[in-house]
Amino acid sequence: MILVYTDGAAKGDPGTSGAGIFIKAGDNHFTYSIPLGILSNHEAEFHAVLQALKICRKEFPAAILSFRSDSKLVVDTIEKDYTKNTIYRSLLEQIKEEAKHFPHFFIKWIPEKQNANADKLARKALYLE
Repeated sequence: MILVYTDGAAKGDPGTSGAGIFIKAGDNHFTYSIPLGILSNHEAEFHAVLQALKICRKEFPAAILSFRSDSKLVVDTIEKDYTKNTIYRSLLEQIKEEAKHFPHFFIKWIPEKQNANADKLARKALYLE
């Protein structure tokens, strides 16, 4: 099983944004800081999950994925498979499409303090553009 920690950050809301992804695969760790352009903080959180799925599709095809996020909005939206927000709905559909490539995709909410690695990577991404 691959553990994937994701976080999004934005300077301003909306503003310059980035995604942080920290992946644990056995004894190996992989880190990604991805600039996302101008987005709201919530949009950046969704994009972080989407980018992480794309990375996993390339690096860990057919793996069982267990995602962790400190965004209750993102976790609840994915778990309930529903949102009224049209922007989030589009992102949810993209996430669902990417997740189809894996036998199992789980997502769990964690407190912010347990997501420090991904948070640091997301903040780093704000300065990479």
